[in-house]
Amino acid sequence: MTSASYCMCKRSFLRIWNSAFHLHFDGHHQIKRYFFVHHLLTRASTPLCKKILPLKPGLNTYVFSSMRRTSEPDGTSDAGANSEESSFVQAVPHIQPDSFNRDPLTDLEPAAPLSPFDEISEDEAVQLEAGPLLPAASFTLRDYVDHSEVLRKLVLIGVDLSRLEQRPHLATAILKLDFEKDVKDKLFFLKDVGVENHQLGSFVTKNPYILVVDIESLQKRVSYLKSKKFSKESIARMVSGAPYLLNFSVERLDNRLGFFQKELALNPQKTRDLVKRLPRLLTGSLEPVKENLKVCQIEFGFRTNEIQHMVTRVPKLLTANKKKITHIFDYLHNAMGIPHNLIVKFPQIFNGKLLRIKERHLFLKHLGRAQYDPTHPHYISLDRLVATPDTVFCNEIAKSSQQDFEHFQKTL
Repeated sequence: MTSASYCMCKRSFLRIWNSAFHLHFDGHHQIKRYFFVHHLLTRASTPLCKKILPLKPGLNTYVFSSMRRTSEPDGTSDAGANSEESSFVQAVPHIQPDSFNRDPLTDLEPAAPLSPFDEISEDEAVQLEAGPLLPAASFTLRDYVDHSEVLRKLVLIGVDLSRLEQRPHLATAILKLDFEKDVKDKLFFLKDVGVENHQLGSFVTKNPYILVVDIESLQKRVSYLKSKKFSKESIARMVSGAPYLLNFSVERLDNRLGFFQKELALNPQKTRDLVKRLPRLLTGSLEPVKENLKVCQIEFGFRTNEIQHMVTRVPKLLTANKKKITHIFDYLHNAMGIPHNLIVKFPQIFNGKLLRIKERHLFLKHLGRAQYDPTHPHYISLDRLVATPDTVFCNEIAKSSQQDFEHFQKTL
């Protein structure tokens, strides 16, 4: 390469270098030596001097024209050098001034997220704030409240987390739920069914399994109850009174309704009234029901129509403690001489306490006023015998003072 060509290449190189220098890239983004200085300045023996300058994003890629080394006469070397220099300079594309005025950081791609394996300086390590560790296992949900949006929202609506802790597998499943996707729609669904705002906390506390049941199944069960002509108010009362009702499949609900209609010989309307008044008949065990029906029919001697009348008046008779109702019936029928027809007429007597019945009957008998036959004067109904408070019983029924009744109770 002649001295003129060398000077021309050097001047062109410095011009491009000074232009690129104004890009102000820092650190690893600094333009590296893509100019291949050795190709331009030191390797004069190469037949071509060809350079490709790839710039950073936002700039064009510049390709410089090739210069072939030739042997020229001495008289024309300067002119050739000048022409080659002019050709080389013209090959450099014109760079718009705004390419250097704009902020280059706006064209950069976002930095990659930090890896936990990246090394940091001591100053950065001192500034790090480590939060409390999430326990891998715990006996209480309290340790997870700060880390779980579901638990925080459940606490706000009044759910008792201590009751959920008694079901470890369920508590684990609830921790995996997403509030927006899995819980929010179900809470709104319960409100649409008829559960009041102040009842949501108590409802979920009693039946937390409602949170892991898919919303489609819940809607099908409500639709089934509507198809059986249960009103919206009746469904709201049943769901609130028996929180596990919506956990039952449509087939199971249908079987329960069919059981009560068949065993008690009820028509559809009376069946709806029965389960509406005591909705836990649809969710509880059928064993106590079957046993009480046998006791009333076989041991007590009631006929089917009499049992039907009593349970529609007092549905709790179907789920009451067998020992309790047996003792009450035995005392009423054998000790007090109450016939079956009067007991059927006042089945509320089975909701009372045996001790209360004994004390009042013996006090009336002591006063000579124990008259339970409606055909005789001074008749006392079983309803008034059990349901009235002590003041009314003493003043209006026993025609005595409350102090005398209390003294008599001490003698028993």
